Amino acid sequence: MESPRNRRYFAKKKVCRFCTEPLEIDYKNVDLMSRFISDRKKIVPRRNSGLCAFHQRQLAIAIKRTRYMALLPYTVLH
Repeated sequence: MESPRNRRYFAKKKVCRFCTEPLEIDYKNVDLMSRFISDRKKIVPRRNSGLCAFHQRQLAIAIKRTRYMALLPYTVLH
């Protein structure tokens, strides 16, 4: 029997949502954009979101566009 120290943890490979599902990145879709920002209103990094590099770049541009149009806040209001 293996001791708990010798066990290895294998993380499940994250798959890009936009590659697998027929979703479109659109700056007007505020609900979708808000899923990819943290509670501090920062854009969630790729390692956390599980997106591919191509879609992460598109998402970042869309979030910045959404902020510019005042649909999402830039920072947390105290």
